[in-house]
Amino acid sequence: MRNYFTSESVTVGHPDKVCDNISDAVLDAILAKDPEARVACECSATTDLLLVMGEITSTANIDVEEIARGVIKEIGYNDPDTGFSADTVKIIVKLDKQSPDIALGVDNSKEAKDGGDLFDRIGAGDQGIMFGYASRETKEYMPLPIMLSHKMCAELERVRKSGELKYLRPDGKGQVTVEYKDGKPYRIDAIVLSTQHDEKVTTEQLRKDIKEKVIDRIMPSEYIDDQTKYYINPTGRFEVGGPNGDSGLTGRKIIVDTYGGKCPHGGGAFSGKDPTKVDRSATYMARYVCKNLVASGLADECQIQLSYAIGVAKPLSVMVNTFGTGKLTDEQLADIVVKEFDLRPSAIIEKLKLRAPIYKKTASYGHFGREEFSWEQLDKVEDLKKYL
Repeated sequence: MRNYFTSESVTVGHPDKVCDNISDAVLDAILAKDPEARVACECSATTDLLLVMGEITSTANIDVEEIARGVIKEIGYNDPDTGFSADTVKIIVKLDKQSPDIALGVDNSKEAKDGGDLFDRIGAGDQGIMFGYASRETKEYMPLPIMLSHKMCAELERVRKSGELKYLRPDGKGQVTVEYKDGKPYRIDAIVLSTQHDEKVTTEQLRKDIKEKVIDRIMPSEYIDDQTKYYINPTGRFEVGGPNGDSGLTGRKIIVDTYGGKCPHGGGAFSGKDPTKVDRSATYMARYVCKNLVASGLADECQIQLSYAIGVAKPLSVMVNTFGTGKLTDEQLADIVVKEFDLRPSAIIEKLKLRAPIYKKTASYGHFGREEFSWEQLDKVEDLKKYL
């Protein structure tokens, strides 16, 4: 049986990713000075305007506007004529303190009130559901379409910043459709890549360069055939882009950030949130659990759902789905997860070392499938093998 699956990614200069990067840069700057800070920082961007808003409770004193301008400059929006640049954009900062009602539940969980241990100290920062996923489809234990989309967009940024293709501008997005045969990647059916550019380059030259210097360098030749379709800047011109071409918003690329649609999403965004927000930390933990289960041989594909209530440390539910690939039943695997992994927020923060200023580098090209992050480690594999 054959079917098709498509995932997309976007470059660091996409307007939503501009906002994600600024939100996480603010978070990092605060955590570097105050690891216990409570941060929920979001941004919205449009032509010549950036709004930084949210709730922050911290002893850290930082210059939010300076941080934002630095991120915009690093991304590459430095030309006032493009409608959004580091030197000329108007920045409005509106940050308040975290709600005392929320803080009450986070600082003193239900379990702590009942005499729990050290890891019961922090309750979940909100209610919500979080998903994790891993499979043997790629060496990163990720779905192939999203990994190829990320790598393609990252290469597009690289050739822009290196000066190899001087006419490129920061905005861009890519998409890869993979044909599956009997549940496994068989071939790449279609590749879409749209990139912002200056007014000088011709569409013909751009399409030739992007095919040769970006797509051909990234796409595995074993999945390419003479039926693979290419759509490079399919509308022709893409001169107006970034926040000048479309408004940006923190947290609007949650499928790009996770598994490209291969796994359900609970709806909570990541960027700008400190690790007491289980939208972020528990999703990272769910990925860690799934990846170790698959790497241990207990399943070839694994999806986990966790659910939390505000002010309660332990998850309300743990659901495992191995899509028929598990060596044990899904119910047995869920029991193993509860036994082997501490899913309380304090324990997650400690295990994955989430108080550190590590977040800005997560804001582009996916939070998963990148070995530099603690939630990608495979240090539980040997412990899990005993259940085989």
